[in-house]
Amino acid sequence: MYELIIKTGFSAAHNLRGYEGECERLHGHNWKVEVVVQTERLNEIDIAIDFKELKRETNAIMDRLDHRYLNEVPPFDRLNTTAENIARYIYQELSRRLNPQGVNVKEVRIWESDTACAIYYE
Repeated sequence: MYELIIKTGFSAAHNLRGYEGECERLHGHNWKVEVVVQTERLNEIDIAIDFKELKRETNAIMDRLDHRYLNEVPPFDRLNTTAENIARYIYQELSRRLNPQGVNVKEVRIWESDTACAIYYE
């Protein structure tokens, strides 16, 4: 089994619905995102997936979130904008793009600060 990891990020504002405390107010983060993918096979030139392609596919998802008010971006206009939900969203969106190629998303870590992160995997 092979695993590859990339790191990227985005900046966005949000507020937590139903939260009692400071995070119910509008605030922002410079979110850091780590993506771990895995595969059992390498291609004809012994690459699991080109890092450029993995970054391009991940950043296409980040572009939907970057410099936005997340509470207005589907599906977060319905879902709470927790780190947990954002990690799951990125995982699922990236899985749709990569799994058909035989590269499976293993997990997504999303850091809302240097000391707090959520991890999503299936």
